[in-house]
Amino acid sequence: MATDQHGGALYRVNAPHQHSRVTYAELFFDLVFVFAVTQISHTLLAHFTPLGVLQTTLLFLAVWWVWVYTSWVTNWLNPEMTPVRILLFALMLGGLVVSTSIPQAFESRGLWFALAYASMQVGRTVFLWVSTPPSRPAARMNAIRITAWLSLSAVFWIAGGFAEGQSRLLLWAVALGIEYCSAAARFWIPKYGASQVADWVVEGGHMAERFALFVIIALGESIVVTGATFAELTWTVETVSAFASSFVGALAMWWIYFHKGAEAGSEQISRSSEPGRLARIAYTYLHMPIVAGIIVAAVADELVLKHPGGHSDLKTVLSAIGGPLLFLLGTILFKHIIRGFLQLSHGAGIIALGILAWFAGGMSPLLLSILTTAIMVIVAVWESISLKSGAAGPRPEPRSGATGA
Repeated sequence: MATDQHGGALYRVNAPHQHSRVTYAELFFDLVFVFAVTQISHTLLAHFTPLGVLQTTLLFLAVWWVWVYTSWVTNWLNPEMTPVRILLFALMLGGLVVSTSIPQAFESRGLWFALAYASMQVGRTVFLWVSTPPSRPAARMNAIRITAWLSLSAVFWIAGGFAEGQSRLLLWAVALGIEYCSAAARFWIPKYGASQVADWVVEGGHMAERFALFVIIALGESIVVTGATFAELTWTVETVSAFASSFVGALAMWWIYFHKGAEAGSEQISRSSEPGRLARIAYTYLHMPIVAGIIVAAVADELVLKHPGGHSDLKTVLSAIGGPLLFLLGTILFKHIIRGFLQLSHGAGIIALGILAWFAGGMSPLLLSILTTAIMVIVAVWESISLKSGAAGPRPEPRSGATGA
């Protein structure tokens, strides 16, 4: 791993086609998000109403965004250096406060959530600004741009922490909108304008590995939920069948993402002349529905394990169908960016889930779980067979587009 030779010891020098491994400090930092993902799924399970789903979605987008920004920063900075490690450890503390506040974020712990979140976003970006050497003026200006936008959103996060009820939801939605729109606007600020595509230099292999590990985190959380719930139940034919269906469903998701897609994505971004643009589209944005789908599927697994018999209620139908549907929508778009075509197996799976949703209310939760798992297994097998010849490799990279963190 190289570092800047002009006074920027903390800053990586990302040589073309170089692959820097994910460090132990980064993996240690990610452990906080195992807890965060668990908190989000449990919060969704406890508040599965239209308002609760909206609130939980906002919290998920916030957690995702703070992790994404940290992944970009540790792609630019060297996590093997002590100051960067200390930064990650401080962010871990903030992440624990954010995670523990999630269940009560719209009640008694809103201010704690807002203060911890805003401190992580602004503090980390100021650290990037200070750590970027003067020999990299474009990167330094990008850090200034990001700091300006995140400082603006922090005002709304903290104001929402002091507010209550719908006012908090509105203020936090504005804050989140500012953060997500800032990347799309390439962090435009008065006088200095927006960043350029060439300003965003990332080490593609490292970025792809970081996001693949987050998918592992989400899948691991679903297995933890399944195992913990199953351990507390009486083992009957129904509960054992529900457990088996949940486990096979998680395996199918792993296979769909990792068997070909993750490796192809790593190869494509590593050889791209505009890795920052590709990282923004394929990873920062298109991995959101992938991870969200895994979280929602984990909620469905817990519901089915606890109540495998009878008719499926709306909560069970939405989570059992919605989880795999979100996952397939994310993966088909991600692989489209990488391969240049829409995967037929994924499209067929999406259609099959849509048809299943029409009849799902009359099925038992167990039967619904088995059928959704069967669809995911078919998608995984179909894709594996269709790509077995190796003809569908990474496509030539797109030539245009904007980028951002």
